[in-house]
Amino acid sequence: MGRHGPALVILCAAVAACGDAAPPQDGATGVCAGRDGDAMVWVPGGTFTMGEEPRYPEEGPPREVTVAGFWMDAHEVTNDQFAAFVAATGYVTMAERAPPALPGAPPAMLEPGSAVFRVPTREDRSWWRWAPGAQWRDPAGDGAGIAGQGRAPVVQVAYEDAAAYAAWAGKALPDEAQWEYAARAGAQALPEPVDDEGKPRANYYQGAFPARDLGTDGFTGRAPVGCFAANVFGLHDMIGNVWEWTTTSGGRADASEPVGVIKGGSFLCAANYCARYRPAARQFQERTLGTDHIGFRLIDTRRPPPPAR
Repeated sequence: MGRHGPALVILCAAVAACGDAAPPQDGATGVCAGRDGDAMVWVPGGTFTMGEEPRYPEEGPPREVTVAGFWMDAHEVTNDQFAAFVAATGYVTMAERAPPALPGAPPAMLEPGSAVFRVPTREDRSWWRWAPGAQWRDPAGDGAGIAGQGRAPVVQVAYEDAAAYAAWAGKALPDEAQWEYAARAGAQALPEPVDDEGKPRANYYQGAFPARDLGTDGFTGRAPVGCFAANVFGLHDMIGNVWEWTTTSGGRADASEPVGVIKGGSFLCAANYCARYRPAARQFQERTLGTDHIGFRLIDTRRPPPPAR
């Protein structure tokens, strides 16, 4: 679903407790307000088996990979954090820039905007639409904006936008091995992120995709960061909520646009479709296009590790 294409297609830590519980929900509304604070947590290095006997061909084969220790954001970069970056730098995201004039492109795709998920209808079975005006301040392009969503993960950011934020912050995007190692946290991957009682442990799609999300996990779209318990490294939302950019490239060698690997699945991943809410799962994404279900988090490999205990 390249931004420049002629058509839209389907697109124990030093500063945080290991395995800490998710923030409590508001008793009146039942809605989690998100995790307070923007700390990074230490991910100790190690060797792990990356990939799996593939549910999807691109996930395998399994191979042994060694990763050095690094600091990682405890949660995805939020709207508030990205707003601070834009205020400090005046940065303009790719979705806000005029796209190139392509012969035969629908008129809407000649305006700044981005890809937005839609529930298909009998008349229009498309899952994605180009939404003029869609950008990080207004992810759906409908004027609703992000008021009151400061702790939600920022979306509608292309790879270039995420990299620009990382440079400003003096950090980096993780590569795929770093991301997957952090997401696994030494635990066996589950076919679906649920606890022993079948309760969702992440923000993903419950129901028959794409017709109806039952919202059993408490959300039918993006959730504020940290509404689900952290893994043993202290990392929230490594599975579900929004996909996350990595520096790893992928896809076909003859692709017309640069393609990168995104990880973790999103609120649109369901058991009957996608099912990429597992650490080994990966998806290829045109780096020039953000959507309303892709975000990112950063790592720091230059900061010294925490003192040994």
